[in-house]
Amino acid sequence: MGIGEPHLEPAIDAIRSFNRFYTSVIGAVDYSGKLGTPYSLTEARVLYELNRVEQMQVPWLRDAIRAEAAHLSRVLTRLGRAGLVERETHPIDGRVHVVRLTPQGREAAAVLDERSQQAIGDLVGRLPQGERRRLTESLRTVQDVLTRPRLGLVGLRRPQPGDLGWVIQRNGAVYAEEFGWNEEYEALVARIVAEFAAEHDPQCEAAWIATFDDEPVGCVFCVRDEAPGTARLRLLLVDPKARGHGIGDRLVRTCIEFTRRAGYREMVLWTNDVLAAARGIYQRAGFELVAEKPHHSFGKELVGQDWRLSL
Repeated sequence: MGIGEPHLEPAIDAIRSFNRFYTSVIGAVDYSGKLGTPYSLTEARVLYELNRVEQMQVPWLRDAIRAEAAHLSRVLTRLGRAGLVERETHPIDGRVHVVRLTPQGREAAAVLDERSQQAIGDLVGRLPQGERRRLTESLRTVQDVLTRPRLGLVGLRRPQPGDLGWVIQRNGAVYAEEFGWNEEYEALVARIVAEFAAEHDPQCEAAWIATFDDEPVGCVFCVRDEAPGTARLRLLLVDPKARGHGIGDRLVRTCIEFTRRAGYREMVLWTNDVLAAARGIYQRAGFELVAEKPHHSFGKELVGQDWRLSL
């Protein structure tokens, strides 16, 4: 399907037109003008993201604001010279830097947030209540349409014959292609799947296969952990061809809902810091990072991470 196909042109033209309109309107609340601050848009985004947490690894910040590494480095340098941020080497992984706001930085972020709220309020405050409601609902509709899975195509089901073999094969192939992991990882996945198939308790353990047009494109497993009252999330995967449809979030939400119904008190998982997309899914679901440890596995130097969710 090409962008030049006639039936796509009305949607393309409408979106581009709205983008131009929105860009001009938002100029009324830009970060170097009405807000009365000296910060660029990227600098403002950095202050906003860092003000939500105690500290953040620089790669995570780069993912959050979708900035190139070199550009973010220059921004952090400017903010550091202004006394707004501090950077230091990660206490466990020396290859990674951690960044945090200084007290002065948090004050600047608070001012920026207050002025942004006021500016947006001025923008929409002149609208009648009915128009504000219409605007709010329309914006939510745009976000929903552009981010949700295509209805009627994405489904979740319990594993059927052949699905567990697919889980092993796709995990091995995807992680080898994207991260260069060797056969050790596929062997680990095979052991996990074999144990699940042979001895899982359906009352408190389960697995789900995500399908796209009835074809397997993702998976997740919930198993009982050694710690009492604790479930463990394992083998979350979304095939690259099906990403961008919210499938990973849906798999994790389904897993969490199951653990709550099964009576678990908490859910844990182990992952590696290079898996940025998965980490975003876990954070959105409410998981918190509780420990990190470097290790050599799957032919690579990695940093393992333990995450926990209180249920």
